[in-house]
Amino acid sequence: MPLHTAVTATLDMAGVAYEVLWQSQATQSITDTAAARGILPARMLKTLLLRDMGNQYALACVPGDRQVDPRRVREQLACRRMTLANADKVRAMTGYTLGTVAPLGLPRPLPIVFEERIFDHDSVTISSGDPHAGLWVKVADLVTLCQPLRAAICRDDTP
Repeated sequence: MPLHTAVTATLDMAGVAYEVLWQSQATQSITDTAAARGILPARMLKTLLLRDMGNQYALACVPGDRQVDPRRVREQLACRRMTLANADKVRAMTGYTLGTVAPLGLPRPLPIVFEERIFDHDSVTISSGDPHAGLWVKVADLVTLCQPLRAAICRDDTP
């Protein structure tokens, strides 16, 4: 069955190869999603929308088994205090619902920061924009399409 989302449209227009990982039902956690797709959480790219006090937004991308440290993202972007955006802002700024956010196919450009550990792998899975599917993509292709900053943005207390 074909998948048509803003993410797959972006990949298709760029000629980037990807593999769809279907799951039978929507999941609520990274652990459940990884299990449903038969992959390790560390191979998933978790994409989070952060907001600073001046209403500046940015995407932080970290491995699925890690937690973002908003302070580290703030330092990279020279912003004031950053917090996770609420569900309404996520939808308004990215066009995606919580749990389906990807760093591609966005309605407006946003700064994007990739955690250094993402580069430990040749490929990762990203959300497809659909709660029932993820996409295997090469990290190099993501970097080409997203043009992210690269920095250590994870909390120290995660594995």
